[in-house]
Amino acid sequence: MPAPIRPLHLAVALDRPGTHEEEPYVHAARLAERGRFDFVTLGDGTLDDGGALAVLSRIAPATERIGLVPTVITTRTEPFRVSRAVAALDRASRGRAGWAISTAEGAWHEADAVAEAVARLWDGREDDGAGIRDRSPQGRPVTVVDATAPASRDTAARHADVVLLRAERAHDPAVFRARADDLREAVRTHGHGPGGHRPVVLASVPVALHTTADAVALADQVAHWYATGAADGFHLRPDDPDRDLPRLTDGTAAVLQHRGLLRRFYPGATLREHLDLARPAGRRAPAKGATA
Repeated sequence: MPAPIRPLHLAVALDRPGTHEEEPYVHAARLAERGRFDFVTLGDGTLDDGGALAVLSRIAPATERIGLVPTVITTRTEPFRVSRAVAALDRASRGRAGWAISTAEGAWHEADAVAEAVARLWDGREDDGAGIRDRSPQGRPVTVVDATAPASRDTAARHADVVLLRAERAHDPAVFRARADDLREAVRTHGHGPGGHRPVVLASVPVALHTTADAVALADQVAHWYATGAADGFHLRPDDPDRDLPRLTDGTAAVLQHRGLLRRFYPGATLREHLDLARPAGRRAPAKGATA
């Protein structure tokens, strides 16, 4: 089967509540990397030593290509601290970082303001600006927004490189596509996404793969939703990471690769390259390779 014209994007959540040891997360991230997933996500959006950003920063040296996207709760968090912490993850991972904007109290107006301030801090100097400390290897780390709640849609439309829309696997893909198209229309209303590009829209779905047949059935669903244009890919949320992640890598991803729908290798090194997103420049210069 020929390679698809547009890439299929896959991401996976590494969340395992109550687990603070580093090794399970390292193992899971390596599994996802072996399956050629675009990125992994991790909740617990506090910026303390036990938060998602700190965990992914510690496992960054143990991975090579997969993107690392921690949740960051913006409520009552200074934009300067956010920009420094996420940019540090991007440097530690050599350009593979993103951040998933979250708000503990549904304060999306505040989250929107934080996202704007953080972007301005990252864009404050050009790539060769002397003394810059917040500029990331990607120019700007990838911004992810879960736009399932109506209140978060405007923030997603203005700031998201990647939009997550939660769905159940049993949902009608046509219904999901209508939601995705509504979000894309909001992006156009706001003058396109960051850098003028169309955001990547992923269906965020729970998965529980009890048998090998479940791994194949999920591949069929991913292929169908992708072929109908319902979504650009999937953000998969395993019910049991120890059981589901190996089946996602060796089952679902392998089937999609066999069908020519999923990459067999990473063509680039950064998360923006995985997602086919242009590298933004500082606000005083046009974005390199930006699309209209």
